[in-house]
Amino acid sequence: MFESARDRLCVGLDVPSLARAEEVLAAFGTGPGWLKVGSELFGAAGPAAVRAAAARARVFLDLKLHDIPNTVARAVAAASGHGVAMLTVHTAGGSQMLRAALDAAAEAAARSGGPRPLLVGVTVLTSMGEADLKEVGVVGGVGSQVARLVDLAQEVGLDGVVASAGEAAAIRARVGPDFRIVTPGIRPADWSGAGDDQTRVATAQAAAAAGADLVVVARPVLQAPDPAAAIDGLVAEIEAGLGARPA
Repeated sequence: MFESARDRLCVGLDVPSLARAEEVLAAFGTGPGWLKVGSELFGAAGPAAVRAAAARARVFLDLKLHDIPNTVARAVAAASGHGVAMLTVHTAGGSQMLRAALDAAAEAAARSGGPRPLLVGVTVLTSMGEADLKEVGVVGGVGSQVARLVDLAQEVGLDGVVASAGEAAAIRARVGPDFRIVTPGIRPADWSGAGDDQTRVATAQAAAAAGADLVVVARPVLQAPDPAAAIDGLVAEIEAGLGARPA
């Protein structure tokens, strides 16, 4: 699932309509190994967006579920029925919610006879910094909060977490080789995109070198004059990052 450099790249279809998604998919060339369907596109097109993405790659449904356990369980069961390969839940929802999500995913897979989607827990959004955490009552800084949530995710049996590249190396040392690390906030070294709300960012090469299993990028591909060339460049960066990992 995460073997080659291309299998480790996920491009987010962060667009407002299914028609626009189909336009950008047509420009992707060989494309990445994964496509992300997030709240914007899923809200606009629902399961049709998942089907369009699944025709090209594995689907990462990124809805960041965070609610009472029963509601999250039902949402996970419904999403699992669409054949997605990975789902996000907010780790801050607590152990009861996370276990309910895992149980629902397993039950849905048993009913369908297909594989259970990976469940990964969002730790601290890459748009948030130290001041943002303090504002919502979290003390100890980003690193400490991520570590707490990583421990919780691993304890309850999630397949991995979502965290920035800045935390990836520490997470990898903490959890070992089999726990998945999904890293958003990926930007080219020369990125100067307007209106970027990400604060904890890194290149694809740095994220792969730090131990990320999957790097997630949207705007630098969607806004590129040649999206296919941008994807190929990111694949090359990931390849270089994998080669730079400690033996």
